[in-house]
Amino acid sequence: MDRVTPGHWLRLVALLALLAATLLYPIWLTVSGAFEADGGGFTLHHVLEVFRDPVLRSGLLNSLGIAAATTLLAACIAMPLAMLSARYDYPGKALLGGLVLVPLILPPFVGAIGVRAILGRYGSLNQILLDLGMTSSPIDFLGEGGFAAVVLLEALHLYPILYLNLLAALANIDPAMEEAAENLGANAWTRFRRVTLPLVRPGLFAGATIVFIWSFTELGTPLMLEFNRVTPVQIFNGIKEMEASPQPYALVAVLLLTATVLYLFGKVAFGRAAAAGSSKASIRASIPALGGWRGAAAFAAVALVVAVAAVPHLGVILSSLAVEGTWYQSVLPRAFTIEHFGEALTHPLAAGSIRNSLVLSLAAVAASVLVGVAIARLLVRSRVPGRWLLDALSMLPLAVPGLVLAFGYVSLSLHWPFSGSMPAWLQPWLAGVLPASWMSWLDNGPLRPIGDILGADPSPMFLLVVAYGVRRLPYVVRAAAAGMEQTGVAVEEAAVNLGAGRFTVMRRVVIPLILANLLGGALLAFSFSMLEVSDSLILAQRERDYPITKAIYTLAERLGDGPSIASAMGVWGMALLTTTLLAATLLMGRRLGALFRA
Repeated sequence: MDRVTPGHWLRLVALLALLAATLLYPIWLTVSGAFEADGGGFTLHHVLEVFRDPVLRSGLLNSLGIAAATTLLAACIAMPLAMLSARYDYPGKALLGGLVLVPLILPPFVGAIGVRAILGRYGSLNQILLDLGMTSSPIDFLGEGGFAAVVLLEALHLYPILYLNLLAALANIDPAMEEAAENLGANAWTRFRRVTLPLVRPGLFAGATIVFIWSFTELGTPLMLEFNRVTPVQIFNGIKEMEASPQPYALVAVLLLTATVLYLFGKVAFGRAAAAGSSKASIRASIPALGGWRGAAAFAAVALVVAVAAVPHLGVILSSLAVEGTWYQSVLPRAFTIEHFGEALTHPLAAGSIRNSLVLSLAAVAASVLVGVAIARLLVRSRVPGRWLLDALSMLPLAVPGLVLAFGYVSLSLHWPFSGSMPAWLQPWLAGVLPASWMSWLDNGPLRPIGDILGADPSPMFLLVVAYGVRRLPYVVRAAAAGMEQTGVAVEEAAVNLGAGRFTVMRRVVIPLILANLLGGALLAFSFSMLEVSDSLILAQRERDYPITKAIYTLAERLGDGPSIASAMGVWGMALLTTTLLAATLLMGRRLGALFRA
């Protein structure tokens, strides 16, 4: 590692300041706005009003219910899959092992289009039941308001995250501990309950935390299913009131504080006990091969999960192929067309959104790579004190809900330097060194032209780039750090000894050596930025600025061919994510799973 130099300190302070400005400050503005009295000062009134108002209280309880049900259902799906994959070989395991991750290629709010077509009152499943005479009238499978559909969609989308965490945890278990329990007479259920489950609890907790927070704060899925009685949708509907009402701030603060308290409770209740009992595998366990009916049963069980998880994808594909008005009270569309795929690229709203998303995502990835490599180098190649804080802040976007960050950027746009007057404490410092004309400019929201969200002529592109970049920064940091840890420092030291400067070492040695990892992380950051939901729905208020996901939401709500074009855009999005995931897998191999683990 490099010795600590003033340059290390300078880079550490600069990176911490950058993350504080783009991550901590927007969150602080949101939280402080919830506790700010109308005339200034501190108050709990706005937050307590969230719990007093029956509508807001109901939204919070519904969000908690969705998160708990989604996490439980995702765990029930992921645990058997991880146990099968880690402990047994069975026919078709390699193929199904890849297909298990398929849900990651479609945002659940896009899948809602397909689910409505299949599970709606006049959808495919009801028509099958009516044709078979199993029911005399359509069944409301989506439930009143879509609660069940939201849970199902989010669980089917998020279970791979739990699966990856559990798979890693199972690989770290010393098989000797389970063998000892078996030798003492413990049956399979007892071994799982008393030995395996406590040892995988760190992985279970890590994955469940991401699933719970993600589903608790998910905006797109309930919005698309018109399930409005949840806190995220209530926040979305209150965005326009931010300048006049503290209620949206209070809702976001309650959402964030609730997620934080539940996380800390789980950490205390499960994390410590799990850490005390964790074990690193010291003996490679032999993996038995399942043949005959057992192998067929294992294949069928995993294939069933894959098939059910693919229902939203199938629904979106069929919806994109259906001629307008031909998929109604029928099992399948009565007529097909491929015209919607062309319209998804040429429709004015769709084409503009694709162009916007490309520009935003490329700019965000470029910024993430520059910052991510600098962070990774400090973390891996230096001993500078305080780098643990840099590590924690760079990973924080994985834990902070996207909805909270998006709301924070809207709040940021309402404060100086994007709006309003310069802070009073700053004026004396600048008044003595800057001309009066400059002071006047600085005192009137100097960055409003590049960061206006709620104004008459909004310009959100800069803040969208910042939001996308911050949200996907952890992928780039982890990818770059993994590459640097594998290459070692000897090659860099040799280049320095031959007279190469720091910039030359980075350009000619470090970047080429970690290029595969860096490309893998950058590809994931790009594809997920292209399909970013919360930031796109909240920050883009005018059609000319819509990214892809905001255009999909808008088109899906329009009559006529809007849903078909939205579905076709979703299929193009699936193709993009599939391509980038495959490319990232080829570049990073098994290390790819670490990017999705908490």
